[in-house]
Amino acid sequence: MSLVIPYPQIDPVLVEIGPLVLRWYALAYIAGLLGGWALIRRLGRRSPLHLDPVAADDFMTWATLGVILGGRIGFVLFYNLSYYMENPLQILQVWHGGMSFHGGLAGVTLAMWLFTRNRGLSFLAFTDVVACVTPIGLFFGRLANFINGELWGRVTDVPWAMVFPRGGPLPRHPSQLYEAALEGLVLFVIVNLVARSTLWRHHSGRTTGVFLIGYALSRMAVEMVRQFDPQVGLLWDVLTMGQLLSIPMLLLGLYLVWRAQPVTGSPQ
Repeated sequence: MSLVIPYPQIDPVLVEIGPLVLRWYALAYIAGLLGGWALIRRLGRRSPLHLDPVAADDFMTWATLGVILGGRIGFVLFYNLSYYMENPLQILQVWHGGMSFHGGLAGVTLAMWLFTRNRGLSFLAFTDVVACVTPIGLFFGRLANFINGELWGRVTDVPWAMVFPRGGPLPRHPSQLYEAALEGLVLFVIVNLVARSTLWRHHSGRTTGVFLIGYALSRMAVEMVRQFDPQVGLLWDVLTMGQLLSIPMLLLGLYLVWRAQPVTGSPQ
């Protein structure tokens, strides 16, 4: 029998005081939004956006609604529509998990479009800023998935495999940690280095494109060892739903990098 690393038994509930329950999952979203807000306030002041702190504060309301509504609707539509059609009230129970990044991305994109249109800001210049902060939320979100003991990997014999309480008796890849590292830490470093590069930062949309490419490649790679959703299975016996939804992100990212236009008045 291969050795495995013991799965750390962490209570998904961080604090419970009477009817007040704070879960690690909710805390991850709070940490991601607050971390993103602090960095948007700093990055948004840079040319060409010139986003004032008050506008950055206002956007957090838009972003929160986009993440939660988009993420939940995306999960319902992409991963378990038949179940929620039979149990519609459970759609509202987001504290039990069940959020789709791709749905959340669609929700935040709509929120950014409405926000920039309302404020008279450049849409792509703004998405470049948001792209720099999004990996923060991804990092904390994947750690919360790990604490919840959900979204585990496929059965494996690697030395760092773990037996998840709800994943059966066999050791599995801790795929949540892979995603926290790739989609969170690595992608954060890459996107922010690109945003600070004199070759890239004056071309609106390129940083956004690099984020989309980086996330899509990271997600598609980890899906190779992540257990696919049983209610969805493998599409055409080849792709997971996560991989399928990442393909349009990859193509759009490549297009944005290729078609990015220099900002007026900036060095070529």
